[in-house]
Amino acid sequence: MQAFLVDFVLDIAQNSIEAGASEVLVSIDESLAEGKVSFLVRDDGCGMDEETLARVRDPFFTNGIKHSLRKVGLGIPFVIQAAEAAGGQFGITSRKGSGTEVRFGFDLSNIDCPPMGDVPSLALALMSHPDAKELVFERRLAAKDGRADGYTVRRSELEEALGNLNSAGSLELMRVYLRSLEDGLFEG
Repeated sequence: MQAFLVDFVLDIAQNSIEAGASEVLVSIDESLAEGKVSFLVRDDGCGMDEETLARVRDPFFTNGIKHSLRKVGLGIPFVIQAAEAAGGQFGITSRKGSGTEVRFGFDLSNIDCPPMGDVPSLALALMSHPDAKELVFERRLAAKDGRADGYTVRRSELEEALGNLNSAGSLELMRVYLRSLEDGLFEG
């Protein structure tokens, strides 16, 4: 079971990477004034046909490819259950050969809403995923005072600056950089 909102994002983004996407967009848009957060994971991976798309909401469905010994696929059903329990929403669209888009959101003031979790660690995990090709991580925050800020990080740009993103030195530099971007959203 996912303990944080970022756990849902990680699970879905990993699905995108494992679906052979050449580009994955992860976007987190949070409004402190409205008490809402929305998430988007969009990829250009293999996509799903209509039958598979209809079945992804079923916890007892798995294609058996990614995890051949599993008889269930709980990622999407857990997101749906958590979003609905917290007054949020969920949507998924996909076309075979054209990729998939997953959108979900939460009412942050709802007692059943899980905590956000560590956003910089989410970005770090996705940027350093060994199978990721291009990954774009967007983070937007609208403060209660109406001030809005955000950042965008591209895997290819980090790779150009740091080289191998899985080396200890690169991982530490990315961790510090991503943490500074996130901290910058909450200053002022």
